Amino acid sequence: MSFSIDRQTMDELNLLGKFRQGSVYHLFNHVKTRGGERLLDEMFRSPLQDAISINQRSSVFRFFQDAALQFPFDVPQLNIMREYMDSGAGKSAMAALAGTFMKKMLSSLTRDERYRKIVQGLQATIVTLNKCNAFAELLLPKGGPFTARVQAAKQILSHPELTKLRNTDIYKDLPVSALAHYDHLLKGKLEKEINEILEFIYELDVNIAISSVAASKGFAYAKALPKEMNVFAVQDLRHPCIDKAVGNNLNMQEQSNVIFLTGANMAGKSTLMKSVGIAMYLAHMGFPLAVSQMEFSVREGLYSSINVADNISLGYSHFYAEVVRVKQAAEAAASGKRLLLMFDELFKGTNVKDAYDGTLAVTEAFSEYQDCIFIVSTHIIEVGEALKDTNNIRFVYMPTVMEGARPRYTYKLQEGITEDRQGMMIIRNEGILEMIGD
Repeated sequence: MSFSIDRQTMDELNLLGKFRQGSVYHLFNHVKTRGGERLLDEMFRSPLQDAISINQRSSVFRFFQDAALQFPFDVPQLNIMREYMDSGAGKSAMAALAGTFMKKMLSSLTRDERYRKIVQGLQATIVTLNKCNAFAELLLPKGGPFTARVQAAKQILSHPELTKLRNTDIYKDLPVSALAHYDHLLKGKLEKEINEILEFIYELDVNIAISSVAASKGFAYAKALPKEMNVFAVQDLRHPCIDKAVGNNLNMQEQSNVIFLTGANMAGKSTLMKSVGIAMYLAHMGFPLAVSQMEFSVREGLYSSINVADNISLGYSHFYAEVVRVKQAAEAAASGKRLLLMFDELFKGTNVKDAYDGTLAVTEAFSEYQDCIFIVSTHIIEVGEALKDTNNIRFVYMPTVMEGARPRYTYKLQEGITEDRQGMMIIRNEGILEMIGD
């Protein structure tokens, strides 16, 4: 079963986007190899679904962070090796020998580059295998959660034929027969093993890249708990892509599975919700997070409604698009899955009375799904007053501090329901009424 998340949620949290400045993917994309980038893509698109796997992966990242290792491989050499392995070889040793002889002859008679590429590919392979062997020998004494992968790579590199190849002097011309032998060996008999070594190198690339981001940003790792515990507890939660973001603490469990968040516009409600969603998603990947500490029960999916837009092509108004979104969330919650669901400013596309009634009814209904955890935000504070007798709802708000006639936002959660009503004050501060009057 895969982690359930839809395109809108991915976009609202800005999770993907290789070249999109400010995306979570862009934050972590410091890999050096194409294979490393492929693995990173797979991790982002396939969050893990059990606590053991999540904790195992995060322990590997933590191990690499503590070891503070640098990626030891020459990337152009790796690319040459990869192209060499992908070029294929004859099905038999005789066919490989005949093909190599032919390429050798053509290289001397014409400008055929294939023989030179075989030589360069073999040289790059020898260099890469030796660097991999040296790095494996560096890692083995350290022990830790990556030891089994290192031992598997070391066992391959200790194959007698590969040991002989690694001891070959790359600066000496090899006979055509030797080139053909190794060409057939690497692309035929030991093709699976060589590809495993390349995958091992790509894993090193990802592990070193992710752990270096954690070290430079001061990120920490979450502890995954079984899904039945229904816990989400985090300290100093921040948005990972915002420099100097303010941290906040949250604590949710089955008896308190709904957070009702109030605050003025611009007080930071949406950013907090995005921070929660990003942290939950990255935690399921086993990645480092912008927190000081976090425990969470494994979820089966994540669903948000933060930046709902109208859909002109389908004839949807903004309000109807919000209704459709809430319906989709209701269906997801009713499916029995253990989800995190977040709704920012429900029904802001309609009048205040309908928004009040709708927000109250939807929050009450969702609070009954105690296997899920919910965050609902609004600036209609009267809804909070009407929900005060619901036992499993926790009320928090983002405060506004008035400094004279100017509002200042602390972005620091407080318990309770806000009493801030600074909308008209902001309008007056901006001189809008005077402009209209003129």
